[in-house]
Amino acid sequence: MAAIQSSWSSLGVGSGLDLETLVQGLMRVEQKPLDALKQKLSSYNTRISAMGTLTSQLSALQTAAQGMKPSALQSALDKFGTYTGKVGNESVAGATIGSGAQSGSYTLEVTQLALAQKTRIDGDDITIGGQIDFTFADSSKDFSVTPSGSSLASVANAINQAGKGVTASIINGGVDGPQLVLTGEEGAANAFGVGGAGITGQSAVDVSASQDAKLKIDGIEVNSASNSVKGVIEGVTLELKSVNAGSPTTLSVTAAYDDKIKTALEGFVKSFNEVIGNIKTLGSYDSETQKAGTLNGHRVLRETQSELRGLVFQAGTTLDKDGESMMLSKLGITFQKDGKLELDSSKLAKAIGDDPATVANFVAEIGRRFDTGVNKLAGIGGTVQSASDSLKASVSSLEKRQTALEDRLASVEARYRKQFSALDVLVSSMNSTSSSLASQLTSIARSTQ
Repeated sequence: MAAIQSSWSSLGVGSGLDLETLVQGLMRVEQKPLDALKQKLSSYNTRISAMGTLTSQLSALQTAAQGMKPSALQSALDKFGTYTGKVGNESVAGATIGSGAQSGSYTLEVTQLALAQKTRIDGDDITIGGQIDFTFADSSKDFSVTPSGSSLASVANAINQAGKGVTASIINGGVDGPQLVLTGEEGAANAFGVGGAGITGQSAVDVSASQDAKLKIDGIEVNSASNSVKGVIEGVTLELKSVNAGSPTTLSVTAAYDDKIKTALEGFVKSFNEVIGNIKTLGSYDSETQKAGTLNGHRVLRETQSELRGLVFQAGTTLDKDGESMMLSKLGITFQKDGKLELDSSKLAKAIGDDPATVANFVAEIGRRFDTGVNKLAGIGGTVQSASDSLKASVSSLEKRQTALEDRLASVEARYRKQFSALDVLVSSMNSTSSSLASQLTSIARSTQ
């Protein structure tokens, strides 16, 4: 419309009439339906934005719920348990706890530590540059090195760089001269032999022989190629330090559930309350200012709040010791007057202390329940998304109407300007004729005097 207006910027110049103001006034009247439509569009877009915020908060609640669910191969107790291991005599062994551990107490007796073979060879018995062969009971581990240097250090470097399970070091200053010391890995299976053209003498001496660790757990004999014993007790790694044959010690694996369960429920309550708080704001109405929330009166708020409350009050399939269905209130989670949840940490701690398995299973059930329930609200085809999609469809329709109205108004303005331009020309012509007649009459009057 601006282009049309600029092309008629001289409207009214010929007639002296303020035709431009008249056209603008007429267009303001014509544009009222468009202004109303734009206001409606703005309102719909604001609602869509509010729906997006609500969806984001529901997604956060769903994420919190998913964090309460154990994985497919994990029990609820495993998910929420924090396990610690302690050996009564810490000089015998240490214990590290990992996934899959279970609470329990065991006797531990270490009768033999795993050792690595250590072999010493006189430096004079080594031919620099000759091939040195290492052989094992498992021939697939055999390897050879041919040092390229001209010193005993080059031999040690070649062995170390091979990275085949044997390391080399040099001891100088002994009465027998420089010694090459070879060290294998722990365990009887890692015993090795050394020979080849690079070894010319017979001075190779085994300082220590390789051997497996031997221990008894609850009287059951166990062999380990390493002093780091893994998997004998599921989820427990023992680091053997010394022998205690004949004097068994204890290994205790204990579990605590309070921290992880409390953290999970605190995150759940926080996310739930954020959704409820936003629903309250979006649906509010201030009688003093007469201002309503963005989604005041919209069904999606009522349906969302009703669904969430129903999920909270729903009786669990998990049963307590008395055979009664678990409820969130039994974990210290209750509704407040404002519709939000509150967690009583003391009541939760007592519930966990009384029956950790039941609490863990019920928390996992709540996670599954809310994951599914919230997805029905905020997921594809859910209540909130459907409402948002409906608004977006309305916006699309209104935008098409807006374009049509703008085109119509441009046509109306062009018509007005064309009509008033013709009027301007006509009035200007009439004014000119009037002036001419007046001038002629004045001349006639003067000639008759």
